[in-house]
Amino acid sequence: MRLLGIAWLLTALLLGLSAPQVFAQPAPVRVAIVGLEHGHVVGFLNQFPKQSDAQLVGIVDADVALRNKYAQQFHLDPSLFYATLDDLFAHRQPQALLVYTSIAQHRRVIEAAAAHNLAVMVEKPLTLSLDDALAIRRVAREHHVQVLVNYETTWYPSNRGLFDLLRHGSLGDLRKAVIHDGHQGPKEIGVQPEFLNWLTDPAQNGAGALYDFGCYGADLMTWFMHGEAPLSVTAVAQTDRPETYPHVDDDATIILRYPRAQAVLMPSWDWPFGRKDTEVYGTKGYAIAVNPTVIRERVAEASPEVTLGTPPLPPPQDTSLHYLAAVVRGQLDPDHDLTSLDTNVVVMQILDAARQSARTGKTVPLHPLPE
Repeated sequence: MRLLGIAWLLTALLLGLSAPQVFAQPAPVRVAIVGLEHGHVVGFLNQFPKQSDAQLVGIVDADVALRNKYAQQFHLDPSLFYATLDDLFAHRQPQALLVYTSIAQHRRVIEAAAAHNLAVMVEKPLTLSLDDALAIRRVAREHHVQVLVNYETTWYPSNRGLFDLLRHGSLGDLRKAVIHDGHQGPKEIGVQPEFLNWLTDPAQNGAGALYDFGCYGADLMTWFMHGEAPLSVTAVAQTDRPETYPHVDDDATIILRYPRAQAVLMPSWDWPFGRKDTEVYGTKGYAIAVNPTVIRERVAEASPEVTLGTPPLPPPQDTSLHYLAAVVRGQLDPDHDLTSLDTNVVVMQILDAARQSARTGKTVPLHPLPE
């Protein structure tokens, strides 16, 4: 190899060719975090030192104790912290915001970010209601900013594998999906007190498990259906542990009816252990994403079920920070994918209808959304 390299260089010199160009890496995207009351912020703070696509330039939270807690835990410079968004905007120039407030605060933060022409990535779900989702869509269009929604399951290679099997026709036409998401319960798994406080408040979280985990299945099914909304939504929700969750549901089932398909979403804070697995059934076979990297597939009655490993997702599809940086730089269009605003407006249409159905005991028909 070394001799070949010397020979190439001599040939290049003789022919007057220039040496290969070395392209500079783009500067990291400047990102600020808004809110520390959402426990998933820990994952992002752990991501920042492991990548070069995004640089943390500020953190906003009004709670001094929370700011001190995270500054000490992650050895962060105190100068990164601000009490308000206005303080952040006055002293830093972020290009994007990561939002880790309660769900009820998403719309307010997105509207403030749009006024400063900043991209935003919020933790799932997008917001509390369809009305809020449509308002967010209006302000994003008006200011031409990207609004993304982060789901852990977006970065599962197995879910991409299911999508590709459906897209390539290996399973035939999609007829049914069954999607399980949840864990033993936020209190049972020991989430942070500030996280538990708003998760169990319907005014801050929208509902309990129905919103917290129902959004995963609604997001995946909307993606599988290429943005198509269901014809109707039917849901039941209950509280199996009223002594722990007196104000919100801890278990739910949501049925989505499409012209030629159905989906059954099973969000719960009452599983015996954590799970996020997805089953899809087509006219030719089925495939089950049993965990983030493994799929079980069967495509003929006479054929046995086979287990498929899925390769890691390539950057920038592999992590939320890589993805956000690519979108901000204009290298990636999130249109109709799992993170995109158009997908997640449909997700909110589903969740809003599911909440209404669970409350009234009636199936809720869906109507086309205004453009």
